[in-house]
Amino acid sequence: MLIDFFYTLRKLELPVTIKELLHLLEALEKNLVFCSLDEFYQLSRLCLIKDEKYFDRFDKAFGAYFNQLESIDDILEALIPEDWLRAEFMKQLSDEDKAEIKSLGGLDKLLETFKQRLKEQQKRHAGGNKWIGTGGTSPFGHSGYHPEGIRVGGESRNKSAAKVWEKREFKDLDDSVELGTRNLKVALRKLRKFARSGAHDELDLEHTIRATAKNGGMLDLKMVPERHNAVKVLLFLDVGGSMDPYIQICEELFSACKTEFKHLEHYYFHNFIYENVWKDNTRRHSENIPLEDVLHTYGSDYKVIFIGDASMSPYEISHPYGSVEHMNEEPGYVWMQRLKAQFDHVVWLNPVEQQYWNYTHSIGMTHQLLDGEMYPLTLAGMEQAIKSLSD
Repeated sequence: MLIDFFYTLRKLELPVTIKELLHLLEALEKNLVFCSLDEFYQLSRLCLIKDEKYFDRFDKAFGAYFNQLESIDDILEALIPEDWLRAEFMKQLSDEDKAEIKSLGGLDKLLETFKQRLKEQQKRHAGGNKWIGTGGTSPFGHSGYHPEGIRVGGESRNKSAAKVWEKREFKDLDDSVELGTRNLKVALRKLRKFARSGAHDELDLEHTIRATAKNGGMLDLKMVPERHNAVKVLLFLDVGGSMDPYIQICEELFSACKTEFKHLEHYYFHNFIYENVWKDNTRRHSENIPLEDVLHTYGSDYKVIFIGDASMSPYEISHPYGSVEHMNEEPGYVWMQRLKAQFDHVVWLNPVEQQYWNYTHSIGMTHQLLDGEMYPLTLAGMEQAIKSLSD
């Protein structure tokens, strides 16, 4: 059964290996899970899947495989021995249910009757009070009610089984979709370099134990500064015009960055980078910040991330006075070259789907100016960008 399950995962292009399958088998032999298909789901995902972005695909594969088993016989023979079934069933019974189960002659009689009806029943059955099916008051099946019942698939009205793999809580983590705040944070966590800074306000447990032991058992607390992500990020966000459809994802990215990075500075621009940027969009025309000041303020160790669709007239990049908002004396590409000369790592994240990049000349120009360091704003694109920033 596990071999078939393994090949089902491989058919759905999940990167599972024989070594990971052997780990799962070893865990099962040691009874790390017992009497629960949901627990088997958790264990198998832990052993087989090493990247969160594949969780949703695994959930779909798991559901597809185990839902295709046509009867409880398949499940019992494939995965759950009788003692599992017996123990799982007893876990779900209240004291009152355990007393009422005597109405069928006890648990042994119930299981015996259950197996007998599996042999006798030849088709799907809905309703009624005898056959294994859906609804009704038969003690066997699902979506019905009986105090001494054995659930077979489906959903329980009493919510006694979770079927967590059908919840698909990770469906937004696939690397083909745009990002939300949660998976932006997951992606950004790969751009980490921890260091301790600030006041000594975090307990150093290891040194406290050692110092207390040396002090004859008298408590000797040792404190250290809190660990923070020491990576420094300079974020440039394109606002207005063609970026309006992407406001939500930009807000989510900004929120994720603020959470993940202690050293974060952000600036806004429109379409392309010129001699001025700004911090407050409501005062963008009255409180501009010279880009020269930005270049002289932050060290080359800052990681620079541009967020924009790079969709504009090519003249806005290549010519003086090409900006649609002001009379820029120097073309945008000159300022981008200066910025790249100052900072060691510069990437551009583009919310436009990558398949459409070739249809916009300015995207190609920006891509070239960044020496190819433009990535789509998807999980896969974020991972590629973060890898580049980490090199």
